[in-house]
Amino acid sequence: MSDTRRRVKVYTLNEDRQWDDRGTGHVSSTFVERLNGISLLVRAESDGSLLLESKISPNTAYQKQQDTLIVWSEADNYDLALSFQEKAGCDEIWEKICQVQGKDPALDITQDPIDESEEERFEEIPETSHLVELPPCELSRLEEIADLVTSVLSSPIRREKLALALMSEGYIKKLLGLFRVCEDLDNREGLHHLYEIVRGVLFLNKAALFEVMFSDDCIMDVVGCLEYDPALVQPKRHREFLTKTAKFKEVIPITDSELRQKIHQTYRVQYIQDIILPTPSVFEENFLSTLNSFIFFNKVEIVSMLQEDEKFLTEVFAQLTDEATEDSKRRELVNFVKEFCAFSQTLQPQNRDAFFKTLANLGILPALEIVMGMDDLQVRAAATDIFSYLVEFSPSMVREFVMQEPQQTDDDVLLINVVIKQMICDSDPELGGAVQQMGLLRTLIDPENMLASTNKTEKTEFLSFFYKYCMHVLTAPLLANTAHDKNSKDPQEGSTKINLVCPGALRFMRRIIGLKDEYYNRYIIKGNLFEPVINALLDNGTRYNLLNSAIIELFEFIKVEDIKSLIAHIVDNFYKALESIEYVQTFKGLKGRYEQEKDRQSQRLNRYRRDARSLDEDEELWFNDDDDDDDGEAVEKRMEDDFSDSYGKYMEAKRGKLHCHYCIWLPTHCYILTALVGLVDYPDDEDDDEDEEDEEEEQTPRKRPRLNS
Repeated sequence: MSDTRRRVKVYTLNEDRQWDDRGTGHVSSTFVERLNGISLLVRAESDGSLLLESKISPNTAYQKQQDTLIVWSEADNYDLALSFQEKAGCDEIWEKICQVQGKDPALDITQDPIDESEEERFEEIPETSHLVELPPCELSRLEEIADLVTSVLSSPIRREKLALALMSEGYIKKLLGLFRVCEDLDNREGLHHLYEIVRGVLFLNKAALFEVMFSDDCIMDVVGCLEYDPALVQPKRHREFLTKTAKFKEVIPITDSELRQKIHQTYRVQYIQDIILPTPSVFEENFLSTLNSFIFFNKVEIVSMLQEDEKFLTEVFAQLTDEATEDSKRRELVNFVKEFCAFSQTLQPQNRDAFFKTLANLGILPALEIVMGMDDLQVRAAATDIFSYLVEFSPSMVREFVMQEPQQTDDDVLLINVVIKQMICDSDPELGGAVQQMGLLRTLIDPENMLASTNKTEKTEFLSFFYKYCMHVLTAPLLANTAHDKNSKDPQEGSTKINLVCPGALRFMRRIIGLKDEYYNRYIIKGNLFEPVINALLDNGTRYNLLNSAIIELFEFIKVEDIKSLIAHIVDNFYKALESIEYVQTFKGLKGRYEQEKDRQSQRLNRYRRDARSLDEDEELWFNDDDDDDDGEAVEKRMEDDFSDSYGKYMEAKRGKLHCHYCIWLPTHCYILTALVGLVDYPDDEDDDEDEEDEEEEQTPRKRPRLNS
């Protein structure tokens, strides 16, 4: 029992005025010789490590908030808070603090904070003026009360004294009683004064006052006072919105009355902060820090209470995936889970981890697989938002789930394929949903955030899965748009017509090669993908246009970066068709690189034969590299076997005369390729005059040999 009573979470306030969770443990108060005084100690419940060691200073101002919080500052801009699981434990530690400081435990604050500018004035205040003297709570004194409240905001000491006075005399409830009287009498002047009073009391920034003002029997009157802003011609109707328009829907009945009350309170206080209160000035911006903390701890408590109620969440997911659930009910359930996930964003990382792991254990991903495929646009949009929270939390968790799906379902209903299809078929003219889904897909297939370990390589496994089960879905629109394009001859020009997909295909290939990833390079070689590129270069003739420059730049990049596997493939298979191109030195340079590498390999082999037992370090690295390549090819064997046989059959049928179905002719003035980087400049371009160009047009368009097998 004592362990539960003393169980606490330790929080510190960061620079952004947000509470950071430092861990969960058990608190005690004991004498620490090193600190020479009674101190608060918190030891982590996980490993017993020390989370907090704080001496109870006689001059530190401690505050008790919401019955289960103790907040204090140990130094400038370093605020601490203990959040107790039980009120009894909070009361025990609070009594100990008050005992050390010689204060009455009935108070919610042990010290009046003093700023340096007021120290001298504070010393002159006689002890008899411990509290600010409040005027009688009467209609005729409302203006006087309003003036008093607004006048103390610039003085920290007077703010503290006014807060104590308001609490000690039950003044808040009396003021709210006057509000009801003024509203019945339509006393606009009195209502305007009450607006100033309530707004000022909120700016006192005291949790004890918030507990009274935001209680069930007071909060709607507080909202009512804030409707009568003197700057407005007509009052706002916030109460009407909160009671009639904003309906609280229990998608699954909440049996815990405390949880239900906490949800109502948090929504209304958040509404006061975000909608009702005007944007604070620079002077006022720190006056509502305690209100932020009030909302924050409420949300933490709500998420914790819901998370611990496994029966409630199990029922939510059961109804969410039940085919018999009505569409309107399912829409409410999805929106609830979305709000639940949004609330979790207020949690600290370790608490957020536990939250999403709970959802994962309850089957959030299988549920999303079902609801994201439904026709209801609202349900799909909310489900996509939930999915984005999960992907942001742990891409690896999502990948692990989708890789297990093929064992249980067809390719068409895989979760990741559902996302791809919705991205492709987004009906929004502005493609808002498609952009969101594109970002999620990019996160999932980004190799940079994939985990690698000695026993498991996520990158290899997931990318292999993606190419096998998902790539055909992603590329389907591209293939559908190009399937009807065939090589055809223009009888007037006797030349092959342009296929407008050529620029996109060339740019795509350049980007892949730019990655310098042997994983992709081996697939380029496997698919013989340089053949259509070289055919396009030869078909372009001697025209020095953007297509020519882009292709030359591609090969120049391979030469400069010395990508050995691609250089060997190009020279071995295509050099005879390229050796006649002499207006640039790119292809001769590729041949030179190829010969240099062959010489190095030969020298290494000769050294090995001379003394096979005395391998030097370079030779060992060389053999290790070869082993790595063999291992890599073994890992990829399954994926390579899945490569479509149709391409190989097509290439066999075209061996006599090669034509690329998707990369034929490009007009001289084609601006779609202007996005290509590093276009090649030719030093002899300036020597070509218009006469030479005219002469070229009269000749056959093919000035270089056609690539033949």
